[in-house]
Amino acid sequence: MREKIQRFMRGRYGVDAFGKFLTGATFVLIAVSFFWRATGLNVLLLFAIFYSYFRMLSRNYAKRSMENQKYLKITEGIRKWIQKTKRSMEQSKKYKFYSCPKCGKKVRVPKGRGKICITCPACGHEFVKKS
Repeated sequence: MREKIQRFMRGRYGVDAFGKFLTGATFVLIAVSFFWRATGLNVLLLFAIFYSYFRMLSRNYAKRSMENQKYLKITEGIRKWIQKTKRSMEQSKKYKFYSCPKCGKKVRVPKGRGKICITCPACGHEFVKKS
């Protein structure tokens, strides 16, 4: 069965970031439709399901790739912000972050070292903080 599906999908576009977004948005719309009955919402739901399957099964790589690139370009700022926040949350377990009083650049120092003298890598200003 797995081989049959692989053979069927050969030459087709498949799933990309925009496809994953459409699928997630469809599930959100399904959840909303349980609580709020509206004809327009049901039509939007059907369109989202149809379009996500259409994109997955399409053989027009160039057009689907262009759609995905547009989606990635539009969401670039949001994705970078999420990635930056996630990285800082992971690092906050081991490090403390301070802003340089002179230039405002963020400086990362290890936690649990007591009072330390921090030198800003950008401007060379030294300041003392508790880590």
